[in-house]
Amino acid sequence: MRMRTDAIIFDMDGTMIDSMPWHAQAWVEFARRRGMDIDVPDLMARTTGRNGTECIVELLGRPVSQDEADALTHEKETIYRELFAPRFSEVAGFRQFAAQVRARGLKVAVGTAGDIGNVEFALGHLGLEPAPQAIVRGDEGLPGKPQPAIFLEAARRIAAAPEHCIVFEDAPFGIEAARRAGMRAVAICSTHTPEQLAGPHVLAAVRDYTELMNTDFLESIHVATA
Repeated sequence: MRMRTDAIIFDMDGTMIDSMPWHAQAWVEFARRRGMDIDVPDLMARTTGRNGTECIVELLGRPVSQDEADALTHEKETIYRELFAPRFSEVAGFRQFAAQVRARGLKVAVGTAGDIGNVEFALGHLGLEPAPQAIVRGDEGLPGKPQPAIFLEAARRIAAAPEHCIVFEDAPFGIEAARRAGMRAVAICSTHTPEQLAGPHVLAAVRDYTELMNTDFLESIHVATA
């Protein structure tokens, strides 16, 4: 906990916003419209944290062209945003916690497998002030999680050493990506159990940010000062 910390990198879905149930419902509706038979829990387990193209490959079980992947991803994510928009919610306490992070002088980045449409949707609803200093998306040509590329690129863009970053994640692939990146992690157990998100680099496992703030987490980490 006393290792120097310069930056926080947030995953988005299930970590900043309480969106994962709506992604699951979007897959159900996507399958209904296309007459497909999808085991949604299995698909979610295989794809949460992966980029859109990787998700479509998993869904279809075959190679796909980029045009096909983009079209199917756009269809599914449009359904997701239509379903979630009227009921949009953050993971409890996120905005307050993010404000406290910035007040302590930490850099803030977002590292998500989501595409630009979903990022703009989430940030537009959250209205974070100030905005994250860097956002790395899954449609920028980087491999999705559990590969570490998204988190490493987020750290690079904010000029933070990986070992001085803490990743906040809600999914096993994301927790593993943080480990591979050489970063510490906090497990946000909005969609998985602490046991599913365990690891030697995981500093804490909490249901939401309200619980985390009640533990004085930010006060317990070492933030370098000028």
